[in-house]
Amino acid sequence: MKIALIGATGFVGKTILNELLNRGEEVTALLRDPSKLDIQNEKLHRAKVDVLDTENFAKVVAGFDLVISAYNAGWTNPNLYDDFLKGSKAIQDGVKKAGVRRLLVVGGAGSLYAAEGLQIVDSPEFPTDWKPGAKAARDYLNILKEEKELDWTFLSPAPEMHQGLPRERKGLYRTGTDYPVVDENGRSWITVDDLAVAIVDEALHPKHIKQRFTVAY
Repeated sequence: MKIALIGATGFVGKTILNELLNRGEEVTALLRDPSKLDIQNEKLHRAKVDVLDTENFAKVVAGFDLVISAYNAGWTNPNLYDDFLKGSKAIQDGVKKAGVRRLLVVGGAGSLYAAEGLQIVDSPEFPTDWKPGAKAARDYLNILKEEKELDWTFLSPAPEMHQGLPRERKGLYRTGTDYPVVDENGRSWITVDDLAVAIVDEALHPKHIKQRFTVAY
């Protein structure tokens, strides 16, 4: 299977890359600056790509079976909302131009529902600093829902999935759709390592085509 990965130097993207390589998958990391990826593996290839250059992006990913996007426009970017949507839509357009059928997007948890009719990003306790990125991911999910050509999948991590959690790969998770998956204590969380397990499982054995899903312990 030919897999292209966007965001391979990021917190989530690098973990996805390691999970793919540990399973023996061949993967091409699409990077603006390939020198920033310090992993060495015979199954890893690098391609210099700017996702906003749709024509060149399409040429690079033509012939791939799947594009996994862990695209991030930068959490400290003052123009995060607009840049995230611009980049995400450019990736979507480039994948279609390339004739690639499948696009797996790592989105945010903010579009999950805290209660009937109330998405987490709109709840009073949602951190203000996170809102631009969360709203952009939520709005992009709504764009994807109108996509007819691609076999897209959008994964929302558990609401509690951040760099402060311990690094642990259990190889276990539970899935849901529009509401967080909670444990017996009402907590919805997962490590980035097991998020990567879920992403690669979906990549290799798709179960959520043209759907959003979420994972947690």
